[in-house]
Amino acid sequence: MTAAVMAADASYDPVLSKLVTSLKEAESLSSEQELGFLQNLLESKEINALVNVHSKVGKVIKDEKCAPLMSSSIQVALEVLEQLSQRCHISPLCKEIFYLLQKPHVQSLLASHDAIAQKDFYPHLPDIPIEVDEDEETVKIVQLVKSNEPLVGAQQSAEPIVGATIKTDEETGKIIIARIMHGGAADRSGLIHVGDEVIEVNGINVEGKTPNDVLTILQNSEGTITFKLVPSDGKSGQRESKVRVRAHFEYNPENDPYIPCKEAGLGFTRGEILHIVGQDDGYWWQARKECERTSRAGLIPSRALQERRIIHERTQKETNGDTKNENDDFDRELIATYEEVSKLYPRPGVYRPIVLIGAPGIGRNELKRRLVARNPDKYRSPVPYTTRAMRPGEVPGREYLFVTRDKMEADVSAGKFIESGEYKGHLYGTSAESVKAIVNSGHVCVLSPHYQAIKSLRTPQLKPFIIHIRTPSFDRLKATREAHRARSTFDELNSRGFTDDEFNEMITSDERINFLYGHFFDEEIVNETLATALEQLLVCVERAETEPLWAPSSWVQ
Repeated sequence: MTAAVMAADASYDPVLSKLVTSLKEAESLSSEQELGFLQNLLESKEINALVNVHSKVGKVIKDEKCAPLMSSSIQVALEVLEQLSQRCHISPLCKEIFYLLQKPHVQSLLASHDAIAQKDFYPHLPDIPIEVDEDEETVKIVQLVKSNEPLVGAQQSAEPIVGATIKTDEETGKIIIARIMHGGAADRSGLIHVGDEVIEVNGINVEGKTPNDVLTILQNSEGTITFKLVPSDGKSGQRESKVRVRAHFEYNPENDPYIPCKEAGLGFTRGEILHIVGQDDGYWWQARKECERTSRAGLIPSRALQERRIIHERTQKETNGDTKNENDDFDRELIATYEEVSKLYPRPGVYRPIVLIGAPGIGRNELKRRLVARNPDKYRSPVPYTTRAMRPGEVPGREYLFVTRDKMEADVSAGKFIESGEYKGHLYGTSAESVKAIVNSGHVCVLSPHYQAIKSLRTPQLKPFIIHIRTPSFDRLKATREAHRARSTFDELNSRGFTDDEFNEMITSDERINFLYGHFFDEEIVNETLATALEQLLVCVERAETEPLWAPSSWVQ
């Protein structure tokens, strides 16, 4: 069958047809037998069918609308089976699902789904065998199709062109592949590796040229790009890691003067979930956003590099006297960069504590009261401890738990309180045991502590869901409080409205909390009106009870 016939037949791949035509014109093959073998192989229905399937699967994977939600459905099924095994005696439906998920064809379907989601359908080619004379150098020729995606960039330059970066080897002066970008054209080919020496690009010898010279050649190329490479000695295929992290800072590669290639950088905001696909470089990791699973990976600062930057920035501020007093209580030992996270799945009858953090006066205590009042049988708050005397009408264990000062000071020193403080000569606080008791009783524990209690609450044992109750703008804050005739919480002796200074103090405190601990919050709610904020709070609580959510990996293990 000729190439012309192949092109006319819809069952044959046009790329293979073009390749057969090229082979007929090639003069580099050592014998007619080799040409015949390759032509028969490329014309076979089997290989054309495989290429057709590969192309369709690849197209589906590239389509954002068809992106898989996860690549670990087998693991999820195992977790579901574990939960169902404890409930089969309760519900016939649970029992039916339990046996259904163990069916071989169902598990095979899930395994196939994971293989496609993890892109395991790409061919894994063996290393090229090196059997040459001592004076002969092995080379390989790789052809890539140039598309609109950023494809090879120079380490020192800013124009990426084939999903890899190149640099000049300091010892030999040769142009070598410095980095392969996960998901890029070079990575998908499986034929280009870190350390490969670039000899020619589109037939142009690059000996003595700079990386920028090579980029100019690539930029002026149309259609396909052909590389002649000398394979590196010790190369291995890239495997994506499964590490997910929550970013604790904001990053814009355009503003980073030290990134090897700005166009290869990945920008992100604080709180976004990133999939770290490569950590081979000590300074620059490769990552993609979890919500963009099919995209090419980009460069981000490694944890070590970002920590060094933060320490340098703090040192500079302290040297220049720029450190502000309101940040003096910032945890100096805490350097927020990335936090490894995993999906935390809800457990029936075990609810995560709901923690409301916010500036004094913003209304977090009132939101807690209203939430508990909606369903007292479900939502409960721990009774605080105090050293003050009991007042008329108070009942021990209802408003407060009354203890001696010596007893409470000893318990505070022993770390038994998640928060404590002194007000008008008396100690107040919430014990960790009271929180655990509510959680263990099958209720939702609702807390509204001081923001410094986050460190004591955010533990693998409690697994809290932390919500930042935020202030609106000054104008909205003042207008909504005055419209509802809100009473100031800053003055216990007189019933009056808030002053402008108190509004500004709330906003300043809100910004300070966000600066110091914003990376710890699972959600934010702007409290313009209590009714609207309560509706949003109920939605957040429902998510915490029913949806698998990202949480520190140490909580899941």
